[in-house]
Amino acid sequence: MTVVGNPRSWSCQWLPILILLLGTGHGPGVEGVTHYKAGDPVVLYVNKVGPYHNPQETYHYYQLPVCCPEKIRHKSLSLGEVLDGDRMAESLYEIRFRENVEKRILCHMQLSSAQVEQLRQAIEELYYFEFVVDDLPIRGFVGYMEESGFLPHSHKIGLWTHLDFHLEFHGDRIIFANVSVRDVKPHSLDGLRPDEFLGLTHTYSVRWSETSVERRSDRRRGDDGGFFPRTLEIHWLSIINSMVLVFLLVGFVAVILMRVLRNDLARYNLDEETTSAGSGDDFDQGDNGWKIIHTDVFRFPPYRGLLCAVLGVGAQFLALGTGIIVMALLGMFNVHRHGAINSAAILLYALTCCISGYVSSHFYRQIGGERWVWNIILTTSLFSVPFFLTWSVVNSVHWANGSTQALPATTILLLLTVWLLVGFPLTVIGGIFGKNNASPFDAPCRTKNIAREIPPQPWYKSTVIHMTVGGFLPFSAISVELYYIFATVWGREQYTLYGILFFVFAILLSVGACISIALTYFQLSGEDYRWWWRSVLSVGSTGLFIFLYSVFYYARRSNMSGAVQTVEFFGYSLLTGYVFFLMLGTISFFSSLKFIRYIYVNLKMD
Repeated sequence: MTVVGNPRSWSCQWLPILILLLGTGHGPGVEGVTHYKAGDPVVLYVNKVGPYHNPQETYHYYQLPVCCPEKIRHKSLSLGEVLDGDRMAESLYEIRFRENVEKRILCHMQLSSAQVEQLRQAIEELYYFEFVVDDLPIRGFVGYMEESGFLPHSHKIGLWTHLDFHLEFHGDRIIFANVSVRDVKPHSLDGLRPDEFLGLTHTYSVRWSETSVERRSDRRRGDDGGFFPRTLEIHWLSIINSMVLVFLLVGFVAVILMRVLRNDLARYNLDEETTSAGSGDDFDQGDNGWKIIHTDVFRFPPYRGLLCAVLGVGAQFLALGTGIIVMALLGMFNVHRHGAINSAAILLYALTCCISGYVSSHFYRQIGGERWVWNIILTTSLFSVPFFLTWSVVNSVHWANGSTQALPATTILLLLTVWLLVGFPLTVIGGIFGKNNASPFDAPCRTKNIAREIPPQPWYKSTVIHMTVGGFLPFSAISVELYYIFATVWGREQYTLYGILFFVFAILLSVGACISIALTYFQLSGEDYRWWWRSVLSVGSTGLFIFLYSVFYYARRSNMSGAVQTVEFFGYSLLTGYVFFLMLGTISFFSSLKFIRYIYVNLKMD
């Protein structure tokens, strides 16, 4: 459903700069500090409406034909709230602390047939509304729909014109807020003629009660009348199964590989001693396997600038992901809202740009790169350009449909300013430090001027097979937890098990490193020394499996629909897969590099 509305400016939009610097956002659901006296006014803000099954498709509440003040006053929001699609505005509801209200009239309305049809369409698409009182979100459905029978078929649409607000307090603070229509009869929207107006009277009641709970965080989960489901606490059996699978896999790879490698080193070193004591011919003759390519294995790859940019941005996202999970473990984010995570992610991305610049420029200079300025530009563009293009398409779709997920111009300027004044300069500074501190590559083997010919490889050592194996195994390690993450980001669940998430993240990196080492060994055993890019692609292909899983989730595990939600889901799912490609490709490359250095350092050569 498309709700037509005019974009509004926010008088205090630049306030999020402070929130950005702090790295957190004060969103609804965060522990409040407001204290009231009996009879003090309690402001209720209307926020947004949207289809229940499309979490990222939201519209301003006043874009529906509802009771609206003559002059709309918006609340200043944090950056995280704006990114979350919040657009809070003062309402006509008059609520006073500890004063009960019984069926007070909110407003009288005369709706045209077009406005009634707009409400009917919203109700049929299961629109819910979100209000905010003292930083506590309260949600309910706009109306009621009933379908029954086959012949004859009954289809009834009703609008809730009365809301019962229930608020709990402890001392001078509000602890809990909820809205209910349990004992209310909906107003029918059926049978209206095209030229007929519908008269409505909106009313509300307020009921206060005292609670012994002193803090909002002390309420038991599931005891707050939550509008959205909360079912993510117990999935230990699935996590244990995943852990057992991963430990068996890593143990199997480690034991088998170490035994084979020990035998290889013993045989190659024995052959070297025998050859040195014999005729003195080139010891490469008669050898095979990874020993024979020791003069080519450290031959620098093509497109070295792009490779270094991938490694730099991958290292940045490794630091960013670890930082977000650690902050969550420290309790810096509220489980009810994602505003704080959005703000912290933007702040950490800007600050960790120095890591991408340093790693990329440092390794680029080590492998003989000269165009370090171009390398820094490529590094800073490798993620920001795809992100900007994807965001432009998604934001344009939201803007065309009047969704509150479309960012205001001031927020766009704020984010652009953060990148120009913080992110890009830190990338350049990190690049300069990386270039100046770079030491020679120091390969344990000399590289010949002429590359040796690579023998034909069997099909199971091809790049496609390595990408399939190297991507599927790490994906299998996180597939269980991936469902819960998708259900949180693209659904209505609430994720709180950050300790398990950190553990699964560590398992993912460990499995990626082990699989990369194993695949690199098999590749070198076939006398194929082109391991540089292969190591990035093999485990980095996990990002492709994650995107394929997102397609499966959209089709089989969610009820999302419509152009707005679909464009955002697949746009950001592509970016998510791309980020995992960069992260795991970086882990895979450096694991393979360390492994190759180890085996050739321990190989006896003249």
